[in-house]
Amino acid sequence: MSKNIKTAFVLGAGLGTRLRPLTDERPKPLVPIFNRLLITFALDHLIAAGITRFVVNTHHRPEAYSRLLGEESGQAEYRGCSISFRHEPHLLETGGGILNARDLIGDEPFMVYNGDVLADFPLQTLLSSHQRSGRIATLALRGSGGERRIQCNPTTGCITDMRGLIGGRSEPAFLFTGVSVFSPEIFQFIPPHEKISIIPVLVDLMRRGMPVGGEVIKEGVWFDIGNLPAYMEVHQALTVGGHQFSYLPPDWLEPIQIGARVDEEAVITGWSSVAAGAEVEKFARLENVIVWPGAKVNAGLALKNSIVTPSGVCQSDCGSPDAGAHSFP
Repeated sequence: MSKNIKTAFVLGAGLGTRLRPLTDERPKPLVPIFNRLLITFALDHLIAAGITRFVVNTHHRPEAYSRLLGEESGQAEYRGCSISFRHEPHLLETGGGILNARDLIGDEPFMVYNGDVLADFPLQTLLSSHQRSGRIATLALRGSGGERRIQCNPTTGCITDMRGLIGGRSEPAFLFTGVSVFSPEIFQFIPPHEKISIIPVLVDLMRRGMPVGGEVIKEGVWFDIGNLPAYMEVHQALTVGGHQFSYLPPDWLEPIQIGARVDEEAVITGWSSVAAGAEVEKFARLENVIVWPGAKVNAGLALKNSIVTPSGVCQSDCGSPDAGAHSFP
């Protein structure tokens, strides 16, 4: 078996258009989930699997990474692990982003993790599968949640089609989690200076007869926080379902955080959350409301199914049929 994989490329450059207006002033991976930035779930998940170096690409509102993660001159540190940032003035998508960060990623196998998903499943299963197989890529798949557009042969562990681009396949379809492992040989197959997804790159490899692996992982949870209802639903699911993240301390979820200023005559119910640095004034009534750091809820205001940011109040219908996908065991 090869030596342990230590580097991960975390995708942080997306626009997050479906999550507007929450993403108007910060990239999607930096929206808070209760008391934690979304991207830190990915970082902690990866650290638990042995990752010690991170590369993060940026595009929309890159200054938010400086403000919230302490980025300075393209570098930051998180829990003793280095983070190198690579800015993309023009979006390059996953494949182009990987190639654009080649010098930072290095010449060893590496992981790729979408910075806008929230997941907790055993990454070691994926890493071991990739190392055993010797394939150029191995994708973490699930059998439920969202669109299942990756066909894979469970017996061989080989992906046979992606998004129907090859066609004519009968293997079962799975969800791609946005988590994968690549060997450094992938760099030579990504067209330079192009905005390109990694999907057509992998499909081209499959057509050439180079196997691409898929590891179906049933354990754990996976959420795609694609839009406002999905953002609200993940708070509800974590409060009601009580999932304990394997890589976080048991007391990580604080509905009303230390440092939040909440008047004793305010009423807060449901799966509401009030962040440190936020203020809820007298007689305010909140039901299923997420209050961001620096936000203020004025005295007597009644809100339900809403997000309160420093810029204002955003209403969200948590029962929307367009809510994002999630996958439980």
